[in-house]
Amino acid sequence: MKKVLLFAAAAALLLLGACKQKTEAPAEVAPTDNIYQFTVLDGVGNPVSLADYEGKVLLVVNTATQCGFTPQYTELQQLYDKYSAQGFEILDFPCNQFGEQAPGTNEEIHAFCTGNYNITFPQMAKIDVNGADEDQSPLYAWLIAKAPFAGFDTTASPIAARLDQMFRQQDSLYDQNPDIKWNFTKFLIDRNGNVVRRFEPYEGYVPVEAALKELL
Repeated sequence: MKKVLLFAAAAALLLLGACKQKTEAPAEVAPTDNIYQFTVLDGVGNPVSLADYEGKVLLVVNTATQCGFTPQYTELQQLYDKYSAQGFEILDFPCNQFGEQAPGTNEEIHAFCTGNYNITFPQMAKIDVNGADEDQSPLYAWLIAKAPFAGFDTTASPIAARLDQMFRQQDSLYDQNPDIKWNFTKFLIDRNGNVVRRFEPYEGYVPVEAALKELL
């Protein structure tokens, strides 16, 4: 009789353990908080995981083809030619939100950039960098959160002073909004996928190159 009771107790314990294992929720894995968590579309609409760029130094730029800053494509290509062999990539995101200065299809934009500036770095599909949650690129929502707008340095450049004046006329508190202000805002990303620095459109390529070289 004792043996029967012992066997029944052991069976009950085993059954209890099995039920406990089934009801316990799996441990949650924290999301990776770097640029590699995002997937974007290339210029022909194919998905591109930014994890493909893991281990590289990235410069993420929102661009336009009919902007006063459009000639910066020349300097971007020069940086790419100089440092791509060392693990540097530029990710170009055309955006038509600022003065509608990036009209046309993705194909037309790419033809313009390759024909006029001979770009060879990756050019992605046109996106919205600002806006409501359903419209804004998730990548850019993350970039802005990591490196919000810190103001235009009006003492550094006459262009910065003009931009500040233009935006302040529209909204006296514009500088409290963290979003992208204009075409050719740049985000520098290190080899671990972290945002290192944000460059406003008027900032020259000397500081961009200097910061880039520190990460290579």
